[in-house]
Amino acid sequence: MNLEIPAKFNGLIDQARQVADEVFRKISRKYDLAEHKYPKELDMLASIMDGMNDGDSAGGAGANKLKQQVNAQGNLVIRNGTNMSTVLGLAELCRGDVGLALSLPRQGLGNAAIAAVANEKQFKKFGHLWASMAITEPGAGSDSANIQTTATLDGDDYVINGEKIYVTAGDRCEAVVVWATLDKALGRAAIKSFVVLKGTKGFQVERLEKKLGIKASDTATLRFDDCRIPKDHLLGNPEINSQKGFAGVMQTFDNTRPVVAAMAVGLATASLERAKELLLKELPGKSVAPYSRPAALCLSVEADLYRMEAELEAARLLTLKAAWMADNGQPNSKEASMAKAKAGRAANSISLKCVELCGSIGYAEDELLEKWARDSKILDIFEGTQQIQQLIIARRILGKSSSELK
Repeated sequence: MNLEIPAKFNGLIDQARQVADEVFRKISRKYDLAEHKYPKELDMLASIMDGMNDGDSAGGAGANKLKQQVNAQGNLVIRNGTNMSTVLGLAELCRGDVGLALSLPRQGLGNAAIAAVANEKQFKKFGHLWASMAITEPGAGSDSANIQTTATLDGDDYVINGEKIYVTAGDRCEAVVVWATLDKALGRAAIKSFVVLKGTKGFQVERLEKKLGIKASDTATLRFDDCRIPKDHLLGNPEINSQKGFAGVMQTFDNTRPVVAAMAVGLATASLERAKELLLKELPGKSVAPYSRPAALCLSVEADLYRMEAELEAARLLTLKAAWMADNGQPNSKEASMAKAKAGRAANSISLKCVELCGSIGYAEDELLEKWARDSKILDIFEGTQQIQQLIIARRILGKSSSELK
C-alpha cells in the first residue's frame, strides 16, 4: 500500500498552501468581523479551484459518477483524480480559513450534487454555475428523508413549494439544487433534486443567519412559493423507484463528506501547527514534543500534542481513503461517513485543546486559534451530524436498512 501523495498533486498543494498563508489568513479576521460581506478577494482566486477539476466534475466540491476501469490485461486501473485533488487542495486552503474556502465561486455543495446526479445534458447546462444545495428544513434536519418541500408536475414544468434553511452560499450563488418530494405518501423514494436558477419567479432569499463561526460564508433561508421550473431541471431519472430513488441524491453525500473531512483536517493541522509555534515562544531554547521519549514519560503538554497528532493522522488517512475509493468507482458510503465523523470530531477537539494549551494567548482575538476553534464546530454538524454518521456506519457494518436500525 503506497500512502505517499502522488507527485502530480504537488503543484496544486503548494499553490493552495500559498493562498491559505498569504491571502486567507491575512483577510480572515476582516470577514469574521464583517459577517455577510462578500470577500471580493476571492474572485481572483476562483480559477485556482476551477483548476482542480479535470473536466469530470462540476466544481471542486466533489467529482461526478465514476466507474471502475479495467485495462487490457484485466487489471483494475488505479486513478487519483478529482476527488483526491479536491480533498488535498481544500485541506490546504482550510489551513487558512474554512469560511473563505466555502465562499469560493463554483465550489458549492450544489455543484457536487449536479456532478453526482445529473445526466450528460444537464451537466453541460448547469455544470458551470455556482450552485448551492438546499436540503435542511425547519422540520427536516438530519433526517433528510422527512423533507416536506414538494415538486408537482404541471404540464412541462415542476412547481416547487416549501422552505429551506441553513443553505450555504444561498444568497451569493447562481443556482440552488433543491431537494423536494414528488409524493409525500411514497416517502424517501419520491425525493428528487431540482436545479432552480436565481431570479426564478416564486424563489426568494428570506434572510441571512448570524453564526458562531465561518462568518465569511453566507448562510441563507430560502422560500419557494409556486416556483415554476422546466421539468428537465429535475436531476437524473424522474421515475420513482422504491429501490433506488433516494440513493441517487444520497450519492451526493458520498462525494461531499470526504470534502468536509478534508476541511476539518486542514483546520486541525493549522491549529496544531500554530499551538506549537506559540508554545515554543513561551519555552525559548527548548523543544516541544521532541519524540525522544514515550508519552507516559513526557510533560503533560507534550503528551497532549502526541495524542492530537495521532488523532489528526487517523482523520487524514480516512479522508484520503474515502476520496481514493470515489475516484476508483468503489462504493464508499461507510468510508465517507467514517472520515466525516472522525475528522469533524478531531478538528473540534484539537482546536479547542490548542486554545486551552496556549491559555490567554490562544483565546485572544489577535490570534486565529480562537477563530479556528469557533469555525471547527460546524465541521462536526453540516453534511450530517456526528450522530448520523455513526448511525450510517452501523447500518453498513451490520447490513441493516434505515427502517431496521434507527
